[in-house]
Amino acid sequence: MRHLHARYGRTLLVSLAALATAVSPVGAASAHARAAGASADRPAASAAAPVRQVCGPAGPGQARCLAQIRTDVHTGTGVRGPAAHASAGSAAAALPPGYGPADLRDAYQLPSTGGADQTVAVVDAGGDPSAEADLAVYRSTYGLPPCTVANGCLSILNQRGQTSPLPADLRWSVEISLDLDAASAACPACHVMLVEGDDAGIPSLAAAVDTAVTAGATEVSNSYGATEQNGMQPYAASYSHPGVAILASSGDSGYGIPNTPAVYPTVIAAGGTTLTRAPGTARGWTESAWQGAGSGCSAWVDKPAWQHDANCPGRMVADISSVADPNPGLAVYDTDNKTGGWVVVGGTSAASPFLAGAIAVAGNPAAFPDASSFYTATTGLNDVTTGSNVTSTDCGGDYQCTAGPGYDGPTGNGTPLGTAAL
Repeated sequence: MRHLHARYGRTLLVSLAALATAVSPVGAASAHARAAGASADRPAASAAAPVRQVCGPAGPGQARCLAQIRTDVHTGTGVRGPAAHASAGSAAAALPPGYGPADLRDAYQLPSTGGADQTVAVVDAGGDPSAEADLAVYRSTYGLPPCTVANGCLSILNQRGQTSPLPADLRWSVEISLDLDAASAACPACHVMLVEGDDAGIPSLAAAVDTAVTAGATEVSNSYGATEQNGMQPYAASYSHPGVAILASSGDSGYGIPNTPAVYPTVIAAGGTTLTRAPGTARGWTESAWQGAGSGCSAWVDKPAWQHDANCPGRMVADISSVADPNPGLAVYDTDNKTGGWVVVGGTSAASPFLAGAIAVAGNPAAFPDASSFYTATTGLNDVTTGSNVTSTDCGGDYQCTAGPGYDGPTGNGTPLGTAAL
């Protein structure tokens, strides 16, 4: 890993015709200005629904969670759907708004079985005293098997791998619930592990990843990020564990400077899409690049040998993607927030744990020491060919910010189509 700012400017190009000579005024100067550790994420890009960022701006040396919560959806507490007691009335019988497990598995043609020998870990900052109880309501609502500490399905650890003391609540609970729920949706039979970092500092989160692997995780999801910067190099080793699939959200700011840890060459960078029902079509769903999905060309990390996109000389983000747009978003149950109960959440924070669960269903995490297999897959992926993640920075229609046939930055190599590519 080395400093590549001298060539970074050549990756933010104003038009395809100028690829050989143009130099963007963004790039190196912008990267230097943000190298102190400020968050990569600007205000939410999606204008389709009112949302707020779950986590505030990150300080120097810290990451921020990448979840976005809808502010126009408030649907109460408790078990819903068929699992709700009949005497609770019709309101309780209705499933909550947002995509649930059956929707997501249908959209990506994932089986409801598989992964019983897999453990999906989610790494977050701070504690969530309601995590186990909230997960129980989610799983009961959607008819998923119980997953508790008592039955051995769920484990909650601090960054040293101990069950206590758990860290203080840092208001990441919506992120934590999203991570647990999305992983459960993709892999109902999987064991789930929550590893809580002492704080949102990069050293604590990296230590939590190492702990997850030591504790037996087969897939590790990281729904947080900070702009790539000098000082991130020593933590790359924590996100490299051959035999374990490590995933990270690409970011929610659209095209620009990529996030760490997603930019590490051993990490599967999870991009984001807008997922929409399409009755009457063969798939029953359509997808386009979500405007907020993070993508970008690294100024610090060399291009992996398995990446061959034409116009980025460094590591390009993302690798693969799934639903991230908060409109309509995922149904999530979380009582440790000011709204409380059923909420609708999106962001590439949804893509990372869902894709980790999808890999777990397939049951072959050793195939993912990095994202290279997605670049050689000939089946098992939906190619996302429409949409763009241009926000304040434009790439002139280049694949780095615009979806099209084959690889593109916002959606990577596409989204899961069954388990053939997983």
